[in-house]
Amino acid sequence: MLVGYARVSTTDQDTALQLDALKKAGVRLVFNEAGSGVGPRPELQRALNRLCAGDVLVVWKLDRVARGLGDLLSILARLKAAGASIRSLTEPIDTSSPIGEFTFQILGAVAQLERSMIRERVMAGQAAARARGKKWGPPRTLSEEQEAELVQLWLSDEYTQQELADLFGVGLGVAKLAIYRVVRPDAPYLVTRPRSTGRRLR
Repeated sequence: MLVGYARVSTTDQDTALQLDALKKAGVRLVFNEAGSGVGPRPELQRALNRLCAGDVLVVWKLDRVARGLGDLLSILARLKAAGASIRSLTEPIDTSSPIGEFTFQILGAVAQLERSMIRERVMAGQAAARARGKKWGPPRTLSEEQEAELVQLWLSDEYTQQELADLFGVGLGVAKLAIYRVVRPDAPYLVTRPRSTGRRLR
């Protein structure tokens, strides 16, 4: 069965063009929506829930059904789980065919590459900022000397973090951050107490 989905971004627009194209393609059941692609899109959810094995979700254009590539691939996975497929009337996308499925696999590979490249750029930017003396995390509440003293007391294995926070008159989060900054300045939120002390971080 062909199940159509049409959407416009605002109530000032109409879906006449999309509906005409869907009707011409032989679609009789259409879910029609007016709203931004970043919203909940209840009609899209109804359309997806309606799909059964062998059904095809037909759209005028892929950007009518998905916010972006990641969203599109997520919808595709949901369609595959239901045994359904998707077809675009204005683009060479039809996952009911081997070529269409291959095209989606290429899109998935491109999305993964894009995520990896973004991650590398973020890491490179952080490294450059760190080299320029950029400090991560909230502003200091304690001076460097106070932080060093707090860490020494913590490493003595005689105080818990809460006891040190009370001793220095700061919150527990501040005491933790002071320890993290000294022990693991490169990754301040991943530190644990050195094993030699025999005590767990608490």
